[in-house]
Amino acid sequence: MPEAEHDLIRHAPDVVAITHSFNPTQRAALSRCVRIMGRGMAEFQQHASLQGLADMTAMDRYCYVVAGVVGEMLTSLFVEYEPRLAPHDAEMQRLAVSFGQGLQMTNILKDIWDDWQRGVSWMPRALFQRHGCDIAAVQPGSHDPAFAAGLRELLGIAAGHLQDALRYTLLIPAEQTGMRDFCLWAIAMAVLTLRRISENPAFASGSDVKISRSIVHRVVFLSRLLHRSDALLQLSFRVGVKPLAQSSAAGRP
Repeated sequence: MPEAEHDLIRHAPDVVAITHSFNPTQRAALSRCVRIMGRGMAEFQQHASLQGLADMTAMDRYCYVVAGVVGEMLTSLFVEYEPRLAPHDAEMQRLAVSFGQGLQMTNILKDIWDDWQRGVSWMPRALFQRHGCDIAAVQPGSHDPAFAAGLRELLGIAAGHLQDALRYTLLIPAEQTGMRDFCLWAIAMAVLTLRRISENPAFASGSDVKISRSIVHRVVFLSRLLHRSDALLQLSFRVGVKPLAQSSAAGRP
């Protein structure tokens, strides 16, 4: 067990005490998230293997229980904190699931070979089979064009979810720059990671496509410059995902 998890266990009483200090709406959002995530992750871990997930439906479900539900929880907390979001609650809850999936798919794609080393794959088996690739037989650093085609398709799907993530962010009042920055940093770093993967589809480990610390600093700086302008944020996003859209189109059968 990682040291961080030991540290969490040692401080469990503090965590419980802090949780009890929250109001009923906040506690209900947290409780629902932990309940769904705990049950869902346990279910997927029982069947985890190098065979991957069955199809995109299974991948969607996996992304929901590990990330989408977190987006729903955060939305409940945001709406509780900022009353102007209340009219957008239903739309934001829907977009939050897609937001979470975009981030989680980015993690899955970046960590595919680190997971492989542990004997696990979260890739959708049927999608790769459609391209003529047996995902269980692929190894790190693969130059298999069928694998690359499947990877490109997933990059395009992830980029589409991140488009929803931007829509979600733009529903937040421009004056709430802290909330916007929280979302924008995650979106930008995910887009840049997907671009690194697109540029190097034969990568062999997550470190090969991990964005640098200097790029992270640049993301934070640019976010603070642009976070009040919906038009500039939309333009920046279109420029950022353009290579992914082109890559995905090129990889379609």
